Amino acid sequence: MIGVEESGSFKNADEFLARMLNDNLAVRLRSYGQAGVHALAKATPLETGETSHSWGFRVIQEKKGPTIEWFNTHVNDGVVIAIIIQYGHGTGTGGYVPGIDYINPAMEPVFNKIMDDFWKEVTK
Repeated sequence: MIGVEESGSFKNADEFLARMLNDNLAVRLRSYGQAGVHALAKATPLETGETSHSWGFRVIQEKKGPTIEWFNTHVNDGVVIAIIIQYGHGTGTGGYVPGIDYINPAMEPVFNKIMDDFWKEVTK
């Protein structure tokens, strides 16, 4: 026979969710979005600076809650330049330019800050 026991309460989680509703989570996420844009712009390899200055973000309100989306608007011939810098690309002469992993290291501290801040809220 399998049994399940539970102890404790969801008081902290309930209080956290209530605070998030009151604080308007989307507003709080905008500061994280801006931090991500700053980190990405700083980490983007510079040739002309156009890709570095083309980072943006938006907070999207979905059924499950708000999310942050970061994007880069520097596009050449239908290709987002930030993506080919990250993952590499073929050349017109048959060569290959390897990618530079700059997005993940740049965003890791931002993601850690988000997790730390929300963990502090949940464990208050």
